[in-house]
Amino acid sequence: MRGSSRRAFVAGASLALAGCGRAVGGGRQRATLWFAYGGKNREVLLSLVARFNASQARYQVTPTYQGDYFECLAKTRTAIYAGVAPTFTHVVGEVRPYLAGAGVLEPLDDYPGASTLGLVPALSQRGSYTGADDQPLWAVPFNRSTPLLYCNAAALDAAALSPPESWDELVAAASRLTTRDGAHTTRWGYEVPIDWWFFCASLAQAGGSLLDATGSLSLGGDAGARALRLWQRLIHDERSMRPPPGRDYNAWQATNQDFLAGRAAMVCTSTAFLRYMEENARFSVRAARLAGLVRRAVPTGGTFFTVLRGAPPAEKEAAWAFLRFMCETPQAIEWATRTGYLPVTEDAVATLRRSGHYERSPNDAVAQAQLGDAVGWPWSRELFRVQREIVTPRLEAAVLQNLDAARVIADARREAAAG
Repeated sequence: MRGSSRRAFVAGASLALAGCGRAVGGGRQRATLWFAYGGKNREVLLSLVARFNASQARYQVTPTYQGDYFECLAKTRTAIYAGVAPTFTHVVGEVRPYLAGAGVLEPLDDYPGASTLGLVPALSQRGSYTGADDQPLWAVPFNRSTPLLYCNAAALDAAALSPPESWDELVAAASRLTTRDGAHTTRWGYEVPIDWWFFCASLAQAGGSLLDATGSLSLGGDAGARALRLWQRLIHDERSMRPPPGRDYNAWQATNQDFLAGRAAMVCTSTAFLRYMEENARFSVRAARLAGLVRRAVPTGGTFFTVLRGAPPAEKEAAWAFLRFMCETPQAIEWATRTGYLPVTEDAVATLRRSGHYERSPNDAVAQAQLGDAVGWPWSRELFRVQREIVTPRLEAAVLQNLDAARVIADARREAAAG
């Protein structure tokens, strides 16, 4: 999002804000929702939209699938420029500071009930970012997650292992769980997508932060290099981590399939896939907190609902009604328990706890407990650019080609500082 592309987006946003009002006919007030992802999560969301539409006669939400997170974001940006944007959508956390700064998001503080949603602090806007305490409420949490370690319980038990708690234990367990038939690896001990989110988790575990003491994006310095070296060690030295194929969400899908097929004994992926893993594995799935080095740490992920400022007021009212509906305890619980995403309200968590849900579903309890390890994203307009244009393109080459990790981080930091 640099140079002319950034200027075009801001100019287009201003155009959209000036003239994107749409006439609405009689009957229900319609709001359009653009959403990402498919499969079971799509099925659950559509069922909740249908429930909202049937629960009252004033509003009608019309959902439209727009591809994965980044495809949906690209289409939303284009639609804003053309003045045909949806009423509301959901976007990943890293892009929100930029969108807020571009002036395309509706501040929600003054909407009815905005201060009494009862959100889980670590999943709310304020808890998900550092340096954002003075920001308006731009977003309401939706499908929120953290990285999670998934273990083949049978493989762990056969090796007399517990889930690793430290990086040293992770390296040792991955080695013991790797099986080979001659030169052919029949089961990898560990697998994780070579992805920004998981890199940031390891960076934080190594004691680093994306921002330095001056507020500049530092990518963790030595901690970022240690995060890369961990992956390099597992792949090249220990030969216990599969070099994952694909990029972005293709890499995530490959990792999931390797785990389900028994080709990887432990994988790191999102809590979003918890129910999918449990329902499709032919073995018992055991979830665990991510291992730590200096500390245990995970970034939160997933998306927040955002209402676009250029939508007509009546549509924004309808969108807000739906957002409040999704934060009500029954919907927050259903979304979480049917998918694996984290419940976003404190009452939903308390209700699940009182009902015995976490005793019956210990993997959910692990995911919930791991929120205590959550670290915030910096509220920086440059964050998404650094993710997509600077760090992500370097990760695969750095890890798979075993490049000098410190130099990779230093080069990325210089490019981030250059703007």
